[in-house]
Amino acid sequence: MIISIASGKGGTGKTTIATNLAVSIDGPVQLLDCDVEEPNVHLFLKPEIEKTQIITTPVPEIDLEKCNQCKKCMEICRFKAIAVVGEMVLTFPELCHSCGGCMAICPEGAISETGRELGVLETGARKGVQFSHGRLRIGEAMAPPLIRRVRDCTLENGLTLIDAPPGTSCPVIAAMKNTDFVVLVTEPTPFGLHDLKLAVEAVKILQIPMGFVINRSDIGDDKVRAYAEAEGIPILMEIPFDRKIAESYSRGELFALAHPEWKARFIKLAEEIETLTQRGANKK
Repeated sequence: MIISIASGKGGTGKTTIATNLAVSIDGPVQLLDCDVEEPNVHLFLKPEIEKTQIITTPVPEIDLEKCNQCKKCMEICRFKAIAVVGEMVLTFPELCHSCGGCMAICPEGAISETGRELGVLETGARKGVQFSHGRLRIGEAMAPPLIRRVRDCTLENGLTLIDAPPGTSCPVIAAMKNTDFVVLVTEPTPFGLHDLKLAVEAVKILQIPMGFVINRSDIGDDKVRAYAEAEGIPILMEIPFDRKIAESYSRGELFALAHPEWKARFIKLAEEIETLTQRGANKK
């Protein structure tokens, strides 16, 4: 089973939920940090990194001796990554989405592919929890290709947890797509509710079952709970604004390990997600 932990708003506690859930469950567990622009799972999980790999994406390279300036490559590119100016062909690798259309359509075979570095992929483990994350190259704008490479590390057996990026844009969709369940982490504030609604609509489009975790649940108001009831979306867990939890977090510790009662609650969370996923599968 693959569970994605996401949210609309940043800073709601996705990484807190993902890491504590990972260390609470017995059996094969994998945690993928797909927030490649700001990965921070490793700060809490503290895995031993076993492998580092530079990730590249293919971009066009033009052979001007073969090119006849027919402009077919420029016309097919929806992202304006190729421009034909007189006898020159300009490429803009940062705009390229690596679809390969330009190379396929070129009648002269003047286009080949070269690699552009996106970032690095690191894999490791900690006490039975397999770990992978991506680190996007500074200045790089294309996060989804690196996220997909992190997703390629998914193991066939056991539970895979995905710590998704914040928001509802392309990187989040790349992290959530083709998962079995989405946990949306929110907070009971106007900002939390506003962005939660956006995230819910995105998950509905993907047609993935979902549930809420309310972090810092004893602050703010009850509008998130009212929204959950109106939408028929279950609230799977509520975490209060607890000093003990905050102190563990500030030390980079996992509070499910420091406080056994919370480990039991995370185990119950996993069991409830499994039950809801099975119900969704049966309805299909």
